[in-house]
Amino acid sequence: MKGNYSHKILLYKIKSLDDAESYGKLYDLYVDRIYRFIFFKVSVKEDAQDLTSEVFLKTWQYIKEKDKIDNFNAFIYQIARNIVIDYYRKISVQNVISDEKQLENIQDSFSEKLLNEVNINIEMTQVLIYLNKLKDEYREVILLRYIEGYSIKEISKIIEKPQGSVKVLVHRAMKRLRQISEENSKK
Repeated sequence: MKGNYSHKILLYKIKSLDDAESYGKLYDLYVDRIYRFIFFKVSVKEDAQDLTSEVFLKTWQYIKEKDKIDNFNAFIYQIARNIVIDYYRKISVQNVISDEKQLENIQDSFSEKLLNEVNINIEMTQVLIYLNKLKDEYREVILLRYIEGYSIKEISKIIEKPQGSVKVLVHRAMKRLRQISEENSKK
């Protein structure tokens, strides 16, 4: 759901009326998308679940304490992005699991529904291998653009970069993804 009007009504009810049910509706609208976004970044099911919970806790706290949120969609993705950054600051390089284990965890969490949404004709494991070979910045814009379906303008707000920079990032990310795909098909 991308309609800002309904989000504003829910945010008003949460803030002014202390309406937990309205927050539950916002949660329901975003929990799967935020979890998927985080999971693609951390690749560990349990950590993704914990971080997703943290996103919604921080969102609740912010709504209760602050005055206004102009774009809730961009706001919640910014929180998720910042929490993932904090997560990686906290863990050490020794705690990173192997690529094989990451792929196993990712495969376990995907469903046929996601594959249909993404409309990718390549095997899931191959796509994930390719995505994992991209630098974080490229992987993030590809996920937001092609899996989550956000516009350049929306991505710009989420990652806090100008729209022109986002267009360049998406172009470079797709170019690099094609290179990786071609390199692997030659093997």
